[in-house]
Amino acid sequence: MADGLLIYGAYGYTGQLIVNEALKAGLQPVLAGRSAEKLHSYAAAQGLEGRVFGLESAEEVDAGLAGMQTVIHCAGPFNQTAEAMARGCIRNGVHYLDITGEIGVFEALATMDEAAKAAGVMIMPGTGFDVVPSDCLALHLKEKLPSAKSLTLAFHSGGGMSHGTAATIVEDICEDGQIRKEGVITAVPGAWQVRDFDFGTEEHTCMSIPWGDVSTAFYSTGIPNIVVFMSASPGLRQFVKWSRFFRPLLSNPTVIGFIKSKIPEGGPDKAMRERSTCLLWGEVRDDAGQVVRALLKTPEGYTLTAKTAFHIAQRCLAGDAPPGFQTPSMAYESDLVLKIAGVEGFTAVDAT
Repeated sequence: MADGLLIYGAYGYTGQLIVNEALKAGLQPVLAGRSAEKLHSYAAAQGLEGRVFGLESAEEVDAGLAGMQTVIHCAGPFNQTAEAMARGCIRNGVHYLDITGEIGVFEALATMDEAAKAAGVMIMPGTGFDVVPSDCLALHLKEKLPSAKSLTLAFHSGGGMSHGTAATIVEDICEDGQIRKEGVITAVPGAWQVRDFDFGTEEHTCMSIPWGDVSTAFYSTGIPNIVVFMSASPGLRQFVKWSRFFRPLLSNPTVIGFIKSKIPEGGPDKAMRERSTCLLWGEVRDDAGQVVRALLKTPEGYTLTAKTAFHIAQRCLAGDAPPGFQTPSMAYESDLVLKIAGVEGFTAVDAT
């Protein structure tokens, strides 16, 4: 018998990892997606119910969500799929979770706050590596320095990349970078800033990126100035800087389609995920010059995503789902990420 949990995009790389977490916990989620061939094959192999439905029709979404309590939405690109699923969840009284890291998606779903509250539904995008650990780190730092006016986050991610993540990057490759400046999301050039960060055991050169925390950390902390960095090789940093000169070519749908067709299916194998980790660095500053820094270490990103998304889904199923638009730390406090096996932190860093 199903447990009220629907995993949409269940046959995708990250979707399968989340399904595995649910099965290990003894749950029987309903699996769903747009491809009948992929879904029926995968659901049958797992011995679970499968529902095939797209997101173009409200009636089709409503039928697909019938009898469900919580959805983990794993089918990107989320800038094309998240709003339709979230609206369907509000209509049907179903809690909505996803694993996006796209700023535009966070901002769009934040506008559904009042509707979600009226429906008694929680809307929480970003329940994976984007943005659970960084969101929790941001609130932890704010709690240590309530007067903070600027937040800098940086991360180094071990392991590889899934097909879905790579496809999203290809689609967004010509987009500007984004930061939060005086409370406003502001466009900046790609790789606008490049800095070296000491992650405690390792040092890495990082470039600024339009990571989800540019949106979510503002809701979680109220800090008006936010920049996020990711470790990047010299070649990647140069490519990002130069890509804006090739926008007409790289924005061409035919070119994008060709590049995406060359992305291999799947993602990092189990051995790579098990031997890889992610390192996060965070800093807040106030107008008086006070500085607080901390580090966080987590399992590999896709492994963490499966664990955090399912952990939050379990809390929803248990009735612990504050209605309205939520970030992970808004709903469950800054120590949420510390409840996940393999996470180490928060480690204070001397800010001198």
